Amino acid sequence: MWSQKWVLGNWKMNGRTARNQDLLEGILPQAACGVQVGVAVPAVYLAAVAATAGQALWAGAQDVSRFEADGAFTGETSAAMLADAGARFVLVGHSERRQYFGEDNTVLAEKLHHSLAAGLVPVLCVGETLAERDVGEAEAVVARQLAVLKDWRAEGVAVAYEPVWAIGTGRVAEAAQIAAMHAFIYRQILSLCGEGAKIRVLYGGSVNAANAADILAIPQVDGALVGGASLQAEPFTAIIQAARTAAGALS
Repeated sequence: MWSQKWVLGNWKMNGRTARNQDLLEGILPQAACGVQVGVAVPAVYLAAVAATAGQALWAGAQDVSRFEADGAFTGETSAAMLADAGARFVLVGHSERRQYFGEDNTVLAEKLHHSLAAGLVPVLCVGETLAERDVGEAEAVVARQLAVLKDWRAEGVAVAYEPVWAIGTGRVAEAAQIAAMHAFIYRQILSLCGEGAKIRVLYGGSVNAANAADILAIPQVDGALVGGASLQAEPFTAIIQAARTAAGALS
């Protein structure tokens, strides 16, 4: 798993039962061929998606509660509940969670810890705004977000770099920008977690069938976190195929 390219879809607040089934049926034939494929789905659909996905495809959650134990936390879903429903991974700290729900490193540290304890693979999302990049603060911002991994003792570390200015905008960072930031993230993780850490750093931000091959061919890119293009089988499977081709070229 930690040596493969990863392609993870993020359905965000989209989906209906019949539509989800059709989408999964289009994805599954491509899901077990040398690339780790998964989809992060709304919690209400997690169990059904996990049952359909089986072992071929990771079912994942888009968020997890900061509270670990069962209790009076109306509306919350714990890491243990997500695992019980069939989740294999969970997104933590997506920019939309940071923006709309004010999540900071204190909250995210709890979410990471509980996810790991429940046997989930947490995928920490990091990235700067356009204003932060324009004033030369991109690396400093990402370093602050990665600081939540200090003394991380998991088997591996999964991070998704999503420049906020490229999410859902149609803009994609230039190859040199992606390579430089991914290399920086690798260095930061090694300094925080030790030289023996297993690392996957995915790129997200308007990844689609047309640009996936170029992005995934960048040596520092270990996969993709895909938003809108993961809501249709044809572009998503094209991205999976691009990851498979890139993995072969880099091996």
